[in-house]
Amino acid sequence: MSFRAYRVSEENGQYVGQWQELDEQALPAGDILIEVHYSSLNYKDALSASGHKGVTKAYPHTPGIDAAGRVLEGTADFPAGSEVVVFGYDLGMNTAGGFAEKIRVPASWVLHKPQALSMADSMAWGTAGFTAALSVQKLLAVGVAPEKGAVVVTGATGGVGSVAVALLAKLGFEVLAVTGKAAQADFLQALGAKDVLSRETVLAAAGKALAKPLYQAALDTTGGDMVSALLPQIQNEGALSTCGMLAGTQVSTSIFPFILRGVSLLGVDSVEIPRAEKQRILDKVASDWALPNLNSLTVDVTPEQLSKSLERIRSGQGVGRYRLKLN
Repeated sequence: MSFRAYRVSEENGQYVGQWQELDEQALPAGDILIEVHYSSLNYKDALSASGHKGVTKAYPHTPGIDAAGRVLEGTADFPAGSEVVVFGYDLGMNTAGGFAEKIRVPASWVLHKPQALSMADSMAWGTAGFTAALSVQKLLAVGVAPEKGAVVVTGATGGVGSVAVALLAKLGFEVLAVTGKAAQADFLQALGAKDVLSRETVLAAAGKALAKPLYQAALDTTGGDMVSALLPQIQNEGALSTCGMLAGTQVSTSIFPFILRGVSLLGVDSVEIPRAEKQRILDKVASDWALPNLNSLTVDVTPEQLSKSLERIRSGQGVGRYRLKLN
């Protein structure tokens, strides 16, 4: 049977995406065939759609690292009719992804969709929101707590950052949102940020071994110089989690924040963590960590708007989350 998929191909040195009709036989081997109802747009999708060989090695290709839908052909654990979610692993990278009406994947990639979470809401979270939740969990695990001081969120208007701001605020933290988009201050404060800081304010400490300890913790989504600048500003026994590389992959720092203040630097991977841990976090965002304002930071995208929306995200102009409806 045929289905529609957003295929990215190389044409005269340019990478162009368009919707095409494909046959199910074009899908990769896998245990579970899923009718995709929703996907979401992430920075990694934008890279894949623009021909970034560090994300996707071979084209034509269907991006989309997230999918939520209904099982058409399944297993005993995921019988036909089950509503499921797929985050990460190789979906949308080198395996045909969620920007399609159907996907076929290994059972080990599939999560049970919590009953309290709709398919639409699961994709408002998506990999970006899921990464934000993992980042928050990492900070909580090392003792970061609301009564100990402010938490900085970098890249705060982006997919990960916006959800992180909303989630930390829900948990009672004083949240300071860092952004280069001053015009989005009202948006960030509506999510729960107490104050909005410019990138330049934070980056002023770059190159210092230690600076005034202003923040209990930081949830970084950008990498590079932002990590270098924040580490010397973290309080004693504080922590910094990092999950992105938009600002660069290199970090320059002194050993002092670690040996004189006991600061923890926490890496966050949302792709290859065990499925049981992914399921636990998904269940948590459907219950204790549910965000009533999630849809207020989510932009719904039609298939016809997909190309332009991906370019907006790739160029750093995206704000909040982007959700694609397919069925």
